[in-house]
Amino acid sequence: MTRKQKIVVGLSGGVDSAVAALLLKQQGHEVTGLFMKNWEEDDTDEHCSSRQDLVDAVAVADRIGIEIEAVNFSTEYKDRVFSEFLREYQAGRTPNPDVLCNAEIKFKCFLDHAMSLGAEWIATGHYAQVREVDGLHQLLKAEDGGKDQSYFLYRLNQQQLAKTMFPLGKLYKRDVREIARREGLANHDKKDSTGICFIGERPFREFLNRYLPANPGDIVTPEGVKVGKHMGLMFYTLGQRQGLGIGGTRNGDGEAWYVARKDMANNRLVVVQGHEHSMLLSDELTAVNLNWISGEPPHTQWVYGAKTRYRQKDAACSLSKSTFTHCVVEFAENQWAVTPGQSVVIYESRVCIGGGIIESARPAQITPRDAPCPPGTVGKA
Repeated sequence: MTRKQKIVVGLSGGVDSAVAALLLKQQGHEVTGLFMKNWEEDDTDEHCSSRQDLVDAVAVADRIGIEIEAVNFSTEYKDRVFSEFLREYQAGRTPNPDVLCNAEIKFKCFLDHAMSLGAEWIATGHYAQVREVDGLHQLLKAEDGGKDQSYFLYRLNQQQLAKTMFPLGKLYKRDVREIARREGLANHDKKDSTGICFIGERPFREFLNRYLPANPGDIVTPEGVKVGKHMGLMFYTLGQRQGLGIGGTRNGDGEAWYVARKDMANNRLVVVQGHEHSMLLSDELTAVNLNWISGEPPHTQWVYGAKTRYRQKDAACSLSKSTFTHCVVEFAENQWAVTPGQSVVIYESRVCIGGGIIESARPAQITPRDAPCPPGTVGKA
């Protein structure tokens, strides 16, 4: 890209988006910052206040020498992202709001607004890359494997990628912070944001209780032995070890407890002992609500890599029954705590080809002598 172009950068108040805007400005482009406010309820200084983020974003824009506009997408966020977030939790699944937030807000509402301002491109501080090959736009992993965020971007399509730039794709986080420090950006050492997308860090149970009624019940073993009480199935996720309130051992064997299933029909939380318990392992999953970035389902004969959670290493897999709406992912090795509601994201080497929402997972095929205990009969997660 050699000519000067009009680019709207999503400025969040954090260091990543600040450096993304800085780099584009230094390349000679006409850069405008856009700050998105997407949450208004309980937006106080006690939690991740958007007011402070806006102050930081404005300070960055002033330092870089670019214009900045604030826009409110809170209605769209509540309708398109948060309502789905609550529905999934109520159904006993564990959603990932960042995935939906990217697809519906950052690369739809934001993109549409930027185009209405006359932008040729949008840019964000995500750690990912885009390249064009034979007219097809591909989403690639970032050079910094520890910060790669392609997992959260798998729902983007060709039209969105064609208008998107990721200036940090070839940089490492340590270099981004050093650039910000060297250029005098006040947020160069600001802590990375965590928590729910655009809502931030909050006491999770207290927050969720404001929108969904808690329904306490029994914590049981696969054999049906009661070992404790849960606060409500929505507060737990498969593989969870902390916060169960039942101690770390039973019968003195030293094995920790883990959440293995949610028995929705009987409002029971099923727990097992041992990280490698057979009920925590799966060799196959079914995914729905798919998005293939190329616009076409992938080949089913090829070997791919898959992530069922962020920061997981790619797990070798193959796809079967791959369509626009449904696919089965078969793993070469058993996967741990595959969680309905989370996303499975498929890669071909460094290229993210798409993914979907995990609907169910098949228990790993383990011989009787290897199984820690009989799985029993429990409701599906």
